[in-house]
Amino acid sequence: MLVTTIPMNNKMSEIMNDEFKQWREHTEVLVADLIADGSNEEVFHTIEHHFASEDFDLLEQAAITAFKLGMEVEEPEEAELEDGSKVFAFDISTEQPLDVEIIFNETKTMIELAHKCKVDYDGWGTYFEE
Repeated sequence: MLVTTIPMNNKMSEIMNDEFKQWREHTEVLVADLIADGSNEEVFHTIEHHFASEDFDLLEQAAITAFKLGMEVEEPEEAELEDGSKVFAFDISTEQPLDVEIIFNETKTMIELAHKCKVDYDGWGTYFEE
């Protein structure tokens, strides 16, 4: 299980409370949907946390910070949005049981990392496991 603490000040913590609530709801719904669809709760799932920024240098620094914290970081990529603008993105991958508390606690760490590094946290996803 990934356990990392990102130092933050009180103001940043307060700002993120609403964001945490939204991601908690997202996590509850996604895990419930996966279970309802029959994803195997007995196996670990690959959880991919998505990060993005229009500024490659900021994104690269976030990836380096995550790597230094011992996280498994995927290579940054450039993507084109629907409006034609460019964005850079990378994923942090973990292996976790399909458990709301574990995934949500990990998500909070990822949100804190994104805020600290001034990049966007774009959520998490996983794959159906048989």
